Amino acid sequence: MFNQNLSDTIAAISTPIGESGIGIVRISGKEALSIADKIFISKDGKKPSSFKTYTTHYGWIINPSSVVRPPSSVTEYGIQNTQYAIIDEVILTVMRAPKSYTKEDIVEINCHGGIVPLRKVLELVLENGARLAEPGEFTKRAFLNGRIDLTQAEAVLEIIRAKTEQALKMGVEQLSGCLSNKINSLRNELLDLLTILEANIDFPQEEIASVDLKELREKLEKIYSQLKNLLVNSEKGRILREGIHVVICGKPNVGKSSTLNALLKQERSIVTPIAGTTRDTIEEMIDIKGIPVRIVDTAGIIEPSDLIEKKALQRSKKQIALADLVILLFDGSRRLEKEDWLLIRKLRRKQILAVINKIDLKQKIEKEKLLKEFNHLIEISAKRFKNINLLEEAIANLVYEGKLSSQEPIWVNNLRHILALKEAKKFVAQSKEALDNNLSLEFIAYDIRTALDSLDKLLGKRFSEDLLDKIFEEFCIGK
Repeated sequence: MFNQNLSDTIAAISTPIGESGIGIVRISGKEALSIADKIFISKDGKKPSSFKTYTTHYGWIINPSSVVRPPSSVTEYGIQNTQYAIIDEVILTVMRAPKSYTKEDIVEINCHGGIVPLRKVLELVLENGARLAEPGEFTKRAFLNGRIDLTQAEAVLEIIRAKTEQALKMGVEQLSGCLSNKINSLRNELLDLLTILEANIDFPQEEIASVDLKELREKLEKIYSQLKNLLVNSEKGRILREGIHVVICGKPNVGKSSTLNALLKQERSIVTPIAGTTRDTIEEMIDIKGIPVRIVDTAGIIEPSDLIEKKALQRSKKQIALADLVILLFDGSRRLEKEDWLLIRKLRRKQILAVINKIDLKQKIEKEKLLKEFNHLIEISAKRFKNINLLEEAIANLVYEGKLSSQEPIWVNNLRHILALKEAKKFVAQSKEALDNNLSLEFIAYDIRTALDSLDKLLGKRFSEDLLDKIFEEFCIGK
């Protein structure tokens, strides 16, 4: 994709394919307006190349290569002399370079959202001089043309894929430059230090102020602390971006399916008083306190009695092995049984929330025994939707470490960003160590320069073809 000619005019459908009220065909490049001139007729007869930027115009997309007799209904709307087949009634928007998404001329055609009109409009655009855009090519052009940096380009995908309001907020903050501004500030501080060091190394005899080693140490320590702080919330940011995998586990008939339904606030799993109703894993994605949670209801089978139950048990074990968190459910209306203790032993190495269900019934469970195994017990009635909020808060607290919100405005959640920041932090630490060991300025300058390179790669000031291809191939074609 990187090697595509950036002087080409590109086009794509920028809305999901399917039936909808509106669909958008986007065109970007130096020929965008001339292509629009060929296929669009406005109500007042003016051509798109004469339109002012940021204006929208009502009219028709026509096929200039197909001559037909104009229907009378068209004449009533103001097209007096057209001989061409009308494809669709549209609204056309013009955004002129450089103040557009790609910093190129952009034309967006708002058609009716059916598959056929969108496809036919796109085909006309391609026939008249554009080529089909590659995945993410509009955003890639915005990056290569300098409108956004690489972290902001990646934020576009974060916004598109956001599963919760918190994830959306993080994406919007990153797109607005929140992370970029912080990284650029750190980059400039490192660059200032490197400039002073290299001046002293290259021109030792000139009248240049010598390096104040104490001040240099203090500045490096400050930069190191800021990099460390950015990484503190990186794991939380990753979870808010990707979500956590939660598995509901327990012996048969403890209320696993009812608990799933209560968390979903809808009936997703079949619930009956018959033990073993659930014979396969059931997965759903939910939003808990801003955290995307992929929650799985497993079959409550301890010892399989047939082939189906054996396969169900295998799937349950696989889900538990992959889980970030296991909700271990106990039936409060029954005493603890050997199946409960077997599950406790098998799950000792997992992150567990111990939950007592069916508190609406007479309680027989020995809580004091469970408290020897777990620091905290959550008591709910999934059937009556009682204390489900406490379970949700417990899940969120495990992610936020007891704090359901953070005052830190910058959340680093992208693995590429995390690795680049870790690398920069490592080399800043090495520069401090070189300074403490009284090594020459060349060693200190090398480490600072390498840390600076890491930040430049993060921002996209330095990039490879492979990196850009990897990032933008994840985008949809029209973005």
